[in-house]
Amino acid sequence: MLTKAQRTAILELHGQKVAAREIARTMKISRKSVRKVLQSKSVEVPPLERSEKAEPFRQQILELLSRTKGNLVRVHEELLAAGADLSYPALTAFCRRHGIGQQPQRVSGRYHFEPGEEMQHDTSPHTLELHGRKRLVQTASAVLCYSRMMFFQCYPAFQRFDCKVFLTDALRYFAGSRDDR
Repeated sequence: MLTKAQRTAILELHGQKVAAREIARTMKISRKSVRKVLQSKSVEVPPLERSEKAEPFRQQILELLSRTKGNLVRVHEELLAAGADLSYPALTAFCRRHGIGQQPQRVSGRYHFEPGEEMQHDTSPHTLELHGRKRLVQTASAVLCYSRMMFFQCYPAFQRFDCKVFLTDALRYFAGSRDDR
């Protein structure tokens, strides 16, 4: 199923007189998918019109879930023993879509940041080729939450002092924090 963004891109490229074959090749999707979007002339993703495989077992799932204390693996085993032709991923997807056996997630709060007020920092290892040899390096990035502006550096190793230097360099790159202005 193509996303709204993909469907928008297809229609925009078609509007620029790009051939359907070229759109399919560029976006790495089938020509049939491109043709369907062009025929629909819509960026809206059509709803899926198919029945769910687990729907006939809804009542049985609810009873088994109660009896097995929420253990979906056991529910699946019991359904198979009763002759149901249902995969475990189909069962879990059905339960997730219908909120069966799950507590609804509570919103923990809303966050609103003014420019320069909040930044996210991350480090992670990456393998890169340097002078023809593969090396494991540590990367560090900082992203301003409001503008998504990013600062990125690469280190042979990343210790506590490197973190201080990195954050100082990042703030200089971002032209200071909000409190510095």
